[in-house]
Amino acid sequence: MAELDHPIVELLRRDQRYRRGAYQFVFDALSFAQDKLGMGSAAPSEDDDDDDEPQRHVSGQQLCEAMRVYAHQEYGYLAKQVLNHWGIRSTGDFGEIVFNLIEVGLMRKTPDDRREDFDDVFDFEEGFQRSFQITAADGGED
Repeated sequence: MAELDHPIVELLRRDQRYRRGAYQFVFDALSFAQDKLGMGSAAPSEDDDDDDEPQRHVSGQQLCEAMRVYAHQEYGYLAKQVLNHWGIRSTGDFGEIVFNLIEVGLMRKTPDDRREDFDDVFDFEEGFQRSFQITAADGGED
């Protein structure tokens, strides 16, 4: 169980629009974007005072697309319903979650990143329902 003073617990108290799963999904989708899709380039953050390796920056638009792909991979045809259950109903909600995480120090941003970068990146209905393709396991047509 999470510690009561963990930043995510504070976010859940302060902004009740999103469930815990929404925050975990964003973290997982960011890792997916960087590790599996190869997204992100080295970029300094606003508070780049650490001496560790440079953070790999993924833009808001790139992250939205990675979240769409990751949700399809993880939840299939139910991706939109799962995200809706967590309070995510548009790409703008992805931005709200990311900037909540930035506010509590769990994510970073560059000076050029804005919350609005996530607005209207794609239509949720189109991105999660109509574009979902079911393919035959054998790849052939009968």
